[in-house]
Amino acid sequence: MALILLAFLVVSCATRTLTRVMSTRVFYLISVLPFAAFAYTLTQTPTVLSGGEVTESYEWIPQLGISLSFRVDTLAWLLALIVTGIGGLVLVYCARYFSKDESGLGRFAALLLAFAGTMYGLVTADDILVMFMFWEITSVLSYLLIGHYVDRKESRGAALQALLVTTLGGLIMLVGVVMISVQAGTTSMAAIIDAGLTGPATTVAILLILVGALSKSAIVPFHFWLPAAMAAPTPVSAYLHAAAMVKAGIYLVARFAPGYADTPGWAPVLIGLGVWAMLVGAWRSLRQYDLKLVLAYGTVSQLGFLMVIVGFGGRDAGLAGAALLLAHALYKAALFLIVGIIDHRAGTRDWRQLSGVGRRNRSLAVIAFVAVASMAGIPPLFGFVAKEAVFSAFLEAALAGDVWGWVALIGTAVGSVLTVAYSARFFWGAFASRPGVEPCTLHADGWGILIAPAILSGITIALGFAAAPVSTALEPYADTMGDGDYHLALWHGLEPALGISAVVVLAGLALFWRRRWVARMQEAVPPTMDMSRGYWMSVRFIDRLSARTTLFAQRGGLPQYLGTILVVFVVTLGAAATMNRTWPDSIRLFDYPQQMFIAAAMAIAAVMAGQATQRMSAVLLVGATGFGMVALFALHGAPDIALTQALVELVTLVVFVLVLRRLPIKIAQRNKPVKRILRSAVGISVGVIMAIVAVIALGARQEESIAGEWPRLAFEEGHGRNIVNVVLVDIRAWDTMGEIAVLVVVATGIASLLFVTGRAGPLPRLSGSKQQRRGRNRRKVLTDPVAPGAEASSNRMSWLLAGRTLAPDHRSVLLEVLVRLLFHPAIVVSIYFLFAGHNSPGGGFAGGLLAGLALVARYLAGGRFELAEAIPVDAGKILGAGIVLAVGTAIGSLFFGAEALQSAYFETDVPLLGHLSFGTSTIFDFGVYLVVVGLTLDILRSLGAEIDRQQEEADLSAESRDDFSETEATR
Repeated sequence: MALILLAFLVVSCATRTLTRVMSTRVFYLISVLPFAAFAYTLTQTPTVLSGGEVTESYEWIPQLGISLSFRVDTLAWLLALIVTGIGGLVLVYCARYFSKDESGLGRFAALLLAFAGTMYGLVTADDILVMFMFWEITSVLSYLLIGHYVDRKESRGAALQALLVTTLGGLIMLVGVVMISVQAGTTSMAAIIDAGLTGPATTVAILLILVGALSKSAIVPFHFWLPAAMAAPTPVSAYLHAAAMVKAGIYLVARFAPGYADTPGWAPVLIGLGVWAMLVGAWRSLRQYDLKLVLAYGTVSQLGFLMVIVGFGGRDAGLAGAALLLAHALYKAALFLIVGIIDHRAGTRDWRQLSGVGRRNRSLAVIAFVAVASMAGIPPLFGFVAKEAVFSAFLEAALAGDVWGWVALIGTAVGSVLTVAYSARFFWGAFASRPGVEPCTLHADGWGILIAPAILSGITIALGFAAAPVSTALEPYADTMGDGDYHLALWHGLEPALGISAVVVLAGLALFWRRRWVARMQEAVPPTMDMSRGYWMSVRFIDRLSARTTLFAQRGGLPQYLGTILVVFVVTLGAAATMNRTWPDSIRLFDYPQQMFIAAAMAIAAVMAGQATQRMSAVLLVGATGFGMVALFALHGAPDIALTQALVELVTLVVFVLVLRRLPIKIAQRNKPVKRILRSAVGISVGVIMAIVAVIALGARQEESIAGEWPRLAFEEGHGRNIVNVVLVDIRAWDTMGEIAVLVVVATGIASLLFVTGRAGPLPRLSGSKQQRRGRNRRKVLTDPVAPGAEASSNRMSWLLAGRTLAPDHRSVLLEVLVRLLFHPAIVVSIYFLFAGHNSPGGGFAGGLLAGLALVARYLAGGRFELAEAIPVDAGKILGAGIVLAVGTAIGSLFFGAEALQSAYFETDVPLLGHLSFGTSTIFDFGVYLVVVGLTLDILRSLGAEIDRQQEEADLSAESRDDFSETEATR
């Protein structure tokens, strides 16, 4: 089973690439996978029929007792067959449904296949937390599939609505999942159900889980998202909203029913809301003119029907629920596919505009009639067999004195009458010839598109006659819910359930016959609460509330934002400090006299930065405080941290310069600073609070510091003498991996601010096209300083390749010489830092910063074209390679039975070089090196080269306007 899920993942990832080659034929190819999973599930049938289970388990998070465990019993076997079989047929249908020029075809195919795999994982997972993981993935994939038509507001809104509703239910359900797994002491669903827990905590947990099931299966009051989801392509409606995703809630209730059907609140919630959903959905279905919406509201009704029967409890109800679940998946998926065919051929789904479709598409009409008749409960179809079983179970419970049996029997009988009525209305609306409406012009799309609905309708007929074998297959699940002797059959003789079915069909047909009277009655009924309207009212309320909150809290610009944050900081930490009782016994002002001078210099620089009137002066003064920290680290015997801090300060200074060069030289030229006293008070308060916090921290320690163990751990466990580097890449590598991930996010964020329309493509190079070499600064004639008066050609020898592209007033030959001489040694030293950092000052972070500074020097000396000549590789690829190396090192150890990020070392004696030790932590450090280099390159490309390009375009546009103005003036 795990191998099947892995196959779904791999093929889904490759589907977009395959679609570029195969177009719509890719659906035939990828349908092989769900069909193969269907065949594999069929091989498990003998075990399932004998009441056994097929299990598979792999340890995943042993500390939490979570494992990738899968179990196929009767219920999982049934759902797995539905998910894979109908999933494969829907994919085959898609090959004829979509055209070759369909937008996002590869994405759609990949998502639909991934959804099929996720549903297979959901119904076979035995670990409740793993099941919940698949549960939430289906919500995300559903959102993407419903929103397939990204250019339609209706589609995007429906996708978001479905995501919010099902995710809200999922979050509530997660609380219940955690509660019940803690109470049971296991995450195995089989063990949780066998435990049969009781008590108030169990009741709360079960009810929370039911909220998730109700939202996923579109039961009142969460039903409104399902009709809105009909904005999705028809294959999505047929698969997700008829056969698969909406069945997840039904499956969960059916799974927990054997152990918790007697839990207080179970019956009122499931039977009450299920009956309500059945009646509301059927009633609303009778008012629709869009064939797809008729089926959508009918699906809400049928899901309510299913929720009532699977949640009712008892052996006979369990058997009837499993049968109805199978029957519904067959006929409702077929009907949605048929609507898609009608829409394709007639160009509309509004039955008021349809006429003569049945006469001209007899095969389609026959297939549809079989599915509609099964939905209405007409013999000899399997829908009739399942519905009769439901009525028998309810009637038996009602006659035994069960009040909820009477509620379920009467409610579902009335709902079934409405079901027959809207079933007849659907078939009549889709295929009848009506007077006054011109026969539709139907477009031929081949018989291949009929294969999937024909197979589904054919199975509906076959299972009706094969009710006895189906009963044998489903009874092992029913037997887990108690004792009983009912079995599925096409003919049970003259019994009360048959009479109820006959009355239901006749009453439903009578309602259809008097459909005008029903329509007038519906119009006379006052409008009730529309949950969809309530949803949108809630969304608008939240939007307005957030907007008003934003206006209240974020007015006044950046000074107010910072002021608010700092005031809250001072108040909260100040209040905490007043309650502190762990003050140190003594305070040491300094360790050596130099500390006082350095601290004083840093304080003066910080105050002067606040008083500076020019931006560059402020930046340099802020940098002075950073270099003060460099001195402190160096004097404290921490060369690694001092080196890293120095490099960070240099890179930060360059970034500041790149940002500030487009801003006015002076600070606050137009808007003078106000409320200086208040600002000073806030600043001083923050400084005082931080000093108090530092003092408190010194006295708060209660246990001995672990710092004394670092040398031993670094040498014995990390095979290194540089404690700082070993901690970063080995002992605390998880933290470092999170930090470099943040760096990648920062690089992406910076680039997104500058590259508005996209950042694809390499940096411009001198070897590029003529258009790339065209620029304002490169048309300047340069004079060779060695030969006064001589004009240098544009191909004059240059110390840097792109040096000749700069204007004379922007060029420094001395800087070019220095950069040319120092760049390669800097790169070599950075690599030395990388490999020597395990035992000497350095490491991947410091080495990456030094290499980044070398790139900064190339850019500053030669401009944006020099940057591409220095490193003609896209920054995103470097960042990606760094993350891949780091994460690959993290998970690579798992393949050898070790823990994540557990290091391995290779040691040997080499002549001349001596004893060498190489560990996987060095590979991790190399990933850190690449991430830092990639970040620096991305910043230079974004804040440097891209701004240069924009400035050049602006200058060229200004020159063109000036030339045009001069020409016009001459004329």
